[in-house]
Amino acid sequence: MSEPTQDPTRHGRKPRVAVVFGGMSSEHAISCVTAGSVLAAIDPETYDVVPVGIATDGRWVLESGDPDRLRIESPERLPQVDGDRATVALSPGAASTGLVVTEPSQPPHTLGEVDVVFPLLHGPWGEDGTIQGMLEMAGVRYVGAGVLASAVSMDKAYMKVVLAAAGLPVLPSTTVTARQWERDQVGCRERAATLGYPLFAKPARGGSSIGISKVHDESELAGAIEEALRYDPKVLLEAYAADGREVECGVLQALDGTPETSVPAEIRISGEHEFYDFAAKYLPEEHTELDVPAKLPDEVADRIREMSVQAFDAVGCEGLARVDFFVLPGDRVVVNEINTMPGFTPTSMYPRMWAASGVDYPALVDRLIRLALQRDTGLR
Repeated sequence: MSEPTQDPTRHGRKPRVAVVFGGMSSEHAISCVTAGSVLAAIDPETYDVVPVGIATDGRWVLESGDPDRLRIESPERLPQVDGDRATVALSPGAASTGLVVTEPSQPPHTLGEVDVVFPLLHGPWGEDGTIQGMLEMAGVRYVGAGVLASAVSMDKAYMKVVLAAAGLPVLPSTTVTARQWERDQVGCRERAATLGYPLFAKPARGGSSIGISKVHDESELAGAIEEALRYDPKVLLEAYAADGREVECGVLQALDGTPETSVPAEIRISGEHEFYDFAAKYLPEEHTELDVPAKLPDEVADRIREMSVQAFDAVGCEGLARVDFFVLPGDRVVVNEINTMPGFTPTSMYPRMWAASGVDYPALVDRLIRLALQRDTGLR
């Protein structure tokens, strides 16, 4: 990690990094929390950092770089982007792309060209290939997965198709769309019954456990589907991993592009939480325990690390990913999902796994930026 950072502008200045966060998804607040941590970790001596927030209505604004403003104060006071701040837009040019700021009663002014975007967006309209496609068209380098890998990994139903085609084991599932639920509830219930109860109902393109319900029997199915439909018109119904241990593994590319894996870690839930829900993930709790590294037989840990790279390659991921697993009785391992922009606060599982593997938080952030700086946009 000691080599000098490449400057793609070749003008002798520090690379300019636009940290983009917030967004229009239900994970807006979590994106803000992640951004606060990353903004605090980026070395200002190495990079020129511009914080760019996307308000819940989709407006891009020049945000504050104060990490304290982006912390969760309480369950009732989650952070959000201040949509009343000066608006900002990418302005593609012949040789570079710049940031143009517009304020009331002031002429637009530029902040200069952008060398790399760090899109710390979770959920639809950010983690699903949409912003990645925009950045590709603007010719701006960015951290993380490209358009296809982001889109496939965001949609849990298609993610399962791709992973299964690569020979990776996944849990049985079926999808229910809003149209199907409206027109054929009997058929939807019959498909759910083939999975057995209990099962889980999830927004197919959501995250942070928002809108997820554990369905104990058929009497709870309608409510769970309708809750998931509040966040996504496509719902994934997934078989329950009975007695499964929740284990995660981080993937991070080396500067030569080789995917490396962290030590796996385990999440253990107790108390009133039946699964790793939003409160257990992000709010102060006594019922969530994290084992970093996970207490697993060496053979199982090695298999998880190998399968993590297989999943990373199967979707065509770049930069980073967190791959989630269930370790079932008999040490059978199945892939739950792959996250192309995992939770990224210092206490989140992804950075914690890498810290336990010898890459601390500032070094992790720095490597991701450097990977993006040396990667071209377009077909690759």
